[in-house]
Amino acid sequence: MKVVKLDNVTKRFGKARGVENVDITIQPGEFFTFLGPSGCGKTTTLRMIAGFYFPSEGKVFFDNQDVTTMPPNKRNIGMVFQNYALFPHMTVFENIAFGLEVRKMSKAEIRKKVERAQAMVRLEQYGERKINELSGGQQQRVALARALVIEPSILLLDEPLSNLDAKLREETRLEIKRIQLELGVTTIYVTHDQTEAMAMSDRIMVMNNGVIQQVGAPEEIYNKPVNHFVASFIGEANVIDAAVEQTEGEMVTVKTADGLYLKGAAANASPNVAYRMGETIKLSIRPETVAEGEGPNQFTAEVQFVEFTGVSINYIVKVGETFFKVMIVNKGNKVLERGDQITLHIPERSIYFIGE
Repeated sequence: MKVVKLDNVTKRFGKARGVENVDITIQPGEFFTFLGPSGCGKTTTLRMIAGFYFPSEGKVFFDNQDVTTMPPNKRNIGMVFQNYALFPHMTVFENIAFGLEVRKMSKAEIRKKVERAQAMVRLEQYGERKINELSGGQQQRVALARALVIEPSILLLDEPLSNLDAKLREETRLEIKRIQLELGVTTIYVTHDQTEAMAMSDRIMVMNNGVIQQVGAPEEIYNKPVNHFVASFIGEANVIDAAVEQTEGEMVTVKTADGLYLKGAAANASPNVAYRMGETIKLSIRPETVAEGEGPNQFTAEVQFVEFTGVSINYIVKVGETFFKVMIVNKGNKVLERGDQITLHIPERSIYFIGE
């Protein structure tokens, strides 16, 4: 297990910015995820850790060793690519063994390590099969076993589940997390899927346009987004503009453009928020925190859209010209229809004040 440190790393491609001033430290044994939309710089950052790209500025360290310009084959990393990069003319066993053969290990040692890796990913009976005889999920596990069999200090995974269907993706992410916990290997995972990142990670780095937006534990990223982008990108959120009306003790009252008064805790805010009378401020309110019935920050709205998922009833409601997303857990509740009136309230602790 190694510490991975990126010291103010920047990568440019000609005049185009790939990533800028990435400054993070990933702890030994940590499952750390780079999360963001396509083109945000997460894969570029991963490739600098792998050694496929060299930074334009800054340095990359494994523990205290500067590996900034070290070639990939000298870094003792295991990598799983989005397309798996398996050899179709080889069997499962041969694919997994490839990295060990390059290291010129004995046949006995190779067999021992490959069989252990096959067992780890639950492919013990598949050693003689060709890659085209496997399902997508099985191919993904072969790629994972090939990365792990060399006993890497760091495991890198670049969108490894994007080619799988939803159910298989969920099953496979549990397998990856199980193996990572079992081995304790420092793992860096790239994805644009918020659910994957939230379910698997010890910490998440959210990126946009090559710049870090926020780094933190999943619950911190979700419950305390630092800006509009993070609040909107991670899960669903109602992000609403309102003007500061009053500060009283530990509470802040704001007024939306439609005249709705909402009160929340002043401390429940990102670090860059300042409460100045009359100044516009943004509120982040998660749909699942908006409750049906009477309570604090109560209002009446008109149902515009209804989605019944079984687990929940999802509404889009309208107050004046403002739309709210609302998620009600299904407990046998009556499902309302478009045009119905609904009484809702927002607990004060559920309002989070964010910066731009």
